[in-house]
Amino acid sequence: MASRRGAHRNAASRGTALRGGAINPYRLAWRLVRRRLAWDLNPLSWTSRARLARLRDTHAGKKALILCNGPSLNRVDFEIVQTSGIFTLGLNKINLLFSRMDFRPNAIVSVNPLVMEQNADFFNKTTIPLFLDRAGRRWVKPSENLIYLHSCPAAALFARDCRVSINQGHTVTYVALQLAFHMGFREVAVTGCDHSFSAAGRPNEEVVSQQQDADHFDPGYFGAGMRWNLPDLAASEYHYAIARDTYLEAGRRVVNCTEGGQLGIFERMDLRDFLHDAQ
Repeated sequence: MASRRGAHRNAASRGTALRGGAINPYRLAWRLVRRRLAWDLNPLSWTSRARLARLRDTHAGKKALILCNGPSLNRVDFEIVQTSGIFTLGLNKINLLFSRMDFRPNAIVSVNPLVMEQNADFFNKTTIPLFLDRAGRRWVKPSENLIYLHSCPAAALFARDCRVSINQGHTVTYVALQLAFHMGFREVAVTGCDHSFSAAGRPNEEVVSQQQDADHFDPGYFGAGMRWNLPDLAASEYHYAIARDTYLEAGRRVVNCTEGGQLGIFERMDLRDFLHDAQ
């Protein structure tokens, strides 16, 4: 049922740019402009931009670690991560780890509407700095530790400066890479990025899980009865390559410290080696 509703919404969305079978780019462009203006005139936009401005290049020359949500995250030695003092960006439902350990990330990033809705209770209570897509306003109330992001729908973009818009690139990891660049980090590692899923279906399709989640670090991440969007690995890889090249052009780099996994876009490095001299 959920996937059929998603298909109806997609069809309705396409219909705004179609009349009599013809593509109407003006109608589509006007819709995007209206949405942009509505956000620009919202006081929450001004507050978030000001906070992002204060974060610009605040970590210039340092290292950061992005904690992705694949099963291999369970093999990360968080004691070493914590004692290294490295800046960490957790993604989506990273809080499902918290009952097992004392470790807490320096910030959390989430942009998918289904994830923000499902994790709203935690997001509304935590004092950990949050970066959420502006759509999260439906479920997560404004707070001192929250920055809303504006997502630009155009593909193949990378925001070196995140104050105006970011691009989701079909994966929240891509958003975290843009934020890390914005904050000035010279070297960024991803870990827990397995880049492989047992779930089958059309990329980006909204489905309802029928069983425990084997594709994330916690079986309840998208457990039975929960809605989620199937991954688009090809589109994610395309945007990862853009991130890799953008960092390299700026004299920076992204490395992959995941134990195993299928992501070959970034140079591989052992996490212990990356954490050496993390400060």
